[in-house]
Amino acid sequence: MYTNRIRRRESMEPKHPHDRHEGWELFRQLNRYMNEQFAPQDEVLASIRRSMEENGLPPISVSPATGKLLTMLVAISGTKNVLEIGALGGYSGVCLARGLGRGGLLTSLELVEDYARLAKQNLEKAGFGSQVVYMVGPALESLEALVAQGSRFDFFFIDADKENYVHYLDYCLRLANPGAIIAADNTMAGSGIGTPRALGRRGEIMRQFNETVARHPALDALFLPIGDGVTVARVKAAKEER
Repeated sequence: MYTNRIRRRESMEPKHPHDRHEGWELFRQLNRYMNEQFAPQDEVLASIRRSMEENGLPPISVSPATGKLLTMLVAISGTKNVLEIGALGGYSGVCLARGLGRGGLLTSLELVEDYARLAKQNLEKAGFGSQVVYMVGPALESLEALVAQGSRFDFFFIDADKENYVHYLDYCLRLANPGAIIAADNTMAGSGIGTPRALGRRGEIMRQFNETVARHPALDALFLPIGDGVTVARVKAAKEER
């Protein structure tokens, strides 16, 4: 009887997507549907992807649906001050700036100077050149400088080196106003994070990051299976932490 209960329970548990090809393919189909129906890529965003390919940047920008999510989150939250950690070619920057509207400011951190230059060009072409400031260099150094300046933000987007996600989260909390939103991309790590075995070091890093966010007393968070996974959290006011 007990053995049968265990077998029934195990049969209901989701298998690892790479053990069940059909499960992984279904997820891809759902994301394709989401991109096509809810986030069709316009010419501005398509041109950014082309510029990245022409300049030899890696094709690792956010998915169209993730970009649409960023635009909506920024717009819904009403923020006017966004911090982006990881600019790449400016795709996510345009998505964030669209949510800001004409009265907001995007501060974007990028390690590689050539990437920041291309991102700036793409933001200018999209009409947001006067609303973005780039800080070039290691993100942890730029974040420390922002803390020293007393900067505060209402929205954060993390999409940089995965090894430092937890450190970036710590800085976001130090720079956040109460009620600020923190979004992090690639937190599904090829879908390894929700299974008994993670997909190598990256999967384990993302699993630990998600656990940190989910259990943090200052955050109210949720994981969204969009693109390669987006973890979204709201910074609680001090009275909510009690």
